[in-house]
Amino acid sequence: MTNKFKLVTLAATAVLTLSIAGQSFAANTSFSDIANVIAKDKITSLQNKGLVKGVSADRFFPDATLTAAQGIQLIVNALELNIDTLRFIKEPHATDYFPKANDDAWYADALIIAANNDIGLPTDLDPSKTWTKEEFTHQLILAIEKHSNLPMIKIIPMEFNDQAELSVSYDGSVQRALVLKIAELDAEGNFNPTDEITRADAAVLIFNALAYIDAHPAPSAE
Repeated sequence: MTNKFKLVTLAATAVLTLSIAGQSFAANTSFSDIANVIAKDKITSLQNKGLVKGVSADRFFPDATLTAAQGIQLIVNALELNIDTLRFIKEPHATDYFPKANDDAWYADALIIAANNDIGLPTDLDPSKTWTKEEFTHQLILAIEKHSNLPMIKIIPMEFNDQAELSVSYDGSVQRALVLKIAELDAEGNFNPTDEITRADAAVLIFNALAYIDAHPAPSAE
């Protein structure tokens, strides 16, 4: 009976290293495949901070698309989310929160952390689904608004060429990301909301989000 109701804590040492790719490679090797990428400096900065890692020791694969699992893991890592202070009456599993998940997959711990930090993920989440630009932007904005004490401000919505392509449920989050300059339009004035987001684009959004948070610290509790 004691074992059945034993409190379980996920120790920090048991949590998988959180990276954009779901794999762990040292950050002391510069990526060899981002030399011609516009976001090279931002990716390198995130790498030096240990916030993104490559899919091999020296390759980032900037043009590869991002799955939901990879995106969640990136957000969890960037915002330093954890469950260190939580205790559970039984060991938590990713499928407790997201039935389509795999409890033995590399992303399982990230999903558990995300769920217990309530960053607005849907319960029917498919970790293997490739995220679009609007989906990743939406989840990132929800997460930073929840955990970075961003001020609630009224914004004047921006107009852009492909605004009609935005999903209604993501419109507010994308608008906030654009107004706060976390997201940007392309040279033609498009957001490309339904395009599959690349690893490089996701890294840029993370970099910009963290820069905004640093520039707008939450008011002191005092």
